[in-house]
Amino acid sequence: MKLAVITDSSAVLQPTTLANKDVFVLPIPVTIDEESFVEGQNLTAEEFYQKMAASEDLPKTSQPSLLELEEILTALQANGYTHAVGLFLSSGISGFYQNIQYLADEFEGLTIAFPDSKITSAPLGMMVENVLKWAAAGQSFEEICAKLDQQIAQTSAFIMVDDLDHLVKGGRLSNAAAILGNLLSIKPILYFTAEGKIEVYEKVRTEKKAVKRLLEILQEKTSDGNYQLAIIHANCPEKADRFKEQLEQVGVTSQLPIVSFGSVIGTHLGEGAIAFGISPIIE
Repeated sequence: MKLAVITDSSAVLQPTTLANKDVFVLPIPVTIDEESFVEGQNLTAEEFYQKMAASEDLPKTSQPSLLELEEILTALQANGYTHAVGLFLSSGISGFYQNIQYLADEFEGLTIAFPDSKITSAPLGMMVENVLKWAAAGQSFEEICAKLDQQIAQTSAFIMVDDLDHLVKGGRLSNAAAILGNLLSIKPILYFTAEGKIEVYEKVRTEKKAVKRLLEILQEKTSDGNYQLAIIHANCPEKADRFKEQLEQVGVTSQLPIVSFGSVIGTHLGEGAIAFGISPIIE
């Protein structure tokens, strides 16, 4: 089996994964004040948040290119690949997943799977890296897809939002609710649902209490097994560092990488959000 993994630039990948010849990444364009950028190419996370803060309008994010995906699949077919897995941002926040399903049967001799990741960011990157790990261990395509389904079902992310105004602009919260929330110092905790949508999990008064609740949720959600964890932030590395320290104080001592939200999620959350992503460890 010669396996390729295709993902998009919303996935957080290790440098060694990005350098892997069997990994292909579709860029996600973002438009700010009518100027187009691509995450990781001509726009860093820090620059994205700076430009977003200076703009009156929310950035606009596009889907990955369907044409580019077709070109990659055509090249894989020509270069002797027998199998491909495409892992892209959740169908709950993008229509790309639905739009590509017809491609799975278009390439003779190339077996293709496009599961719905129902997530993005660091947990999406974990899925990509696990597929590579399972393939390197000699597991069959069927075994890899079954384990991927298991991983997807147990993967999620919980996010404490600092800026309610961005939720209003993005249509996820009414202006009246945001005004009341700001007056009451409410910090909503959002999460990825089982359907891959972002919804409110709880509303908590004050940031201090919200961070404490985020810690409790992480412990609750990981109490039944071993999980890969990541801390994710929206241009607030100091908050992320403090959150990591608090996790270590309560005994969460596994590897805790700290990464940034890119433009897809950062547009809706605004600056100052912190989160954790969890995904089960499956050998």
